[in-house]
Amino acid sequence: MADLFSAAGLADDVSRPLADRLRPAHLAEVVGQDHLVGPDGVLTRMIEARSLGSLILWGPPGTGKTTVARLLAHATELHFEQLSAIFSGVADLKKVFEQARARRKVGQGTLLFVDEIHRFNRAQQDSFLPVMEDGTVTLVGATTENPSFELNAALLSRARVLVFKPLDGAAIAHLLERAEQIESRPLPLTEDARAALVNMADGDGRASLTLAEEVWRAARAGEVFDIAGLAEVVQRRAPIYDKSEDGHYNLISALHKAVRGSDPDAALYYLARMLDAGEAPLFLARRIVRMAVEDIGNADPQALVVANAAKEAYDFLGSPEGDLALAQAIVYVATAPKSNAVYKAFSAAKRAAKEGGSLTPPKHILNAPTKLMKAEGYAAGYIYDHDAPDAFSGQNYFPEALGRQSFYRPVERGFEREIRKRMEYWARLRAERGEP
Repeated sequence: MADLFSAAGLADDVSRPLADRLRPAHLAEVVGQDHLVGPDGVLTRMIEARSLGSLILWGPPGTGKTTVARLLAHATELHFEQLSAIFSGVADLKKVFEQARARRKVGQGTLLFVDEIHRFNRAQQDSFLPVMEDGTVTLVGATTENPSFELNAALLSRARVLVFKPLDGAAIAHLLERAEQIESRPLPLTEDARAALVNMADGDGRASLTLAEEVWRAARAGEVFDIAGLAEVVQRRAPIYDKSEDGHYNLISALHKAVRGSDPDAALYYLARMLDAGEAPLFLARRIVRMAVEDIGNADPQALVVANAAKEAYDFLGSPEGDLALAQAIVYVATAPKSNAVYKAFSAAKRAAKEGGSLTPPKHILNAPTKLMKAEGYAAGYIYDHDAPDAFSGQNYFPEALGRQSFYRPVERGFEREIRKRMEYWARLRAERGEP
């Protein structure tokens, strides 16, 4: 399948897909990846130095990974061999390796391009290591997933990761202009509709050309589509977003950080993008609850109430009416005073609990239901706080071997300012009464 497209190497066969007819013939013609193939790009320098090592090409669909792999093989005079991890197994790999070894004996190197390389399991990925090390193949793997999570460390240590960026608006616009030259006719779109088509491509050059083909097929003689007409014709391509893959994690991370950074506008933007892409609203509701307890905590205890109420409201209303409840909650948590004091305190308490998990609580706070336990000192010296002045005894509740610990440190923001005053007051009382 064609991957990228550019400004040269064009064929006259109109039966071929537009993206294939716009396939570049040289690396310099690839659009949108100047950091790799521009005059000072990484791949440009590799080719000039005649030193091409194994590579992992990481980026979203339609950004040129397959095309660049083919062009690298051509530029380095290596035999190009292509496999897809979706359709290939161990037997296919062995066959390719044997053929590469035979070529090497007669002085011909092999560039092995593996599409969707992250779909190979760990054992299959390990099979590449020997042939990479002895130079039998130059491996070029393509993946849409984060290599750090999906590829073996051993494989990553032997290959350089190159990041392919989504095509920006200028690159997509350039492709559409080249498509018009090839077709010898303009796209029948208003200026606003043309800009909308660029946005619909969502950084995918191949998708932009597919959309352009759909527009040309649908247009009657003399017809020009506005934005509404374009949306009707192409049925609006959904944003690139796989709820189980990187797009999911990137957007939820962006949403969470926008809330943490007290930016309600950015938070609403990412919430809208995720809902528009089909994210499960109840997943988002759960994440908003998490934001309320992790990043706001007792600075505004009402944030947790609002977040839970939004979840209940969505359950009651469903979509799209319930989406507004999520938006209300997002704005609330984004504009609430922030504190991670509870989050940090609980993390510290968990570490202490793990280290001192076998320590016995002090006997004076343990009940003594039997005579033996009473004789052993259980409950001896316990002070009932409600009977103490200010309803505060100040006694130690930690295991004696551990001593009193301090985990929770409220910040000087929101309601935690009041909590901090209370804790400081109790600390003064404890000191006045000589409690440890």
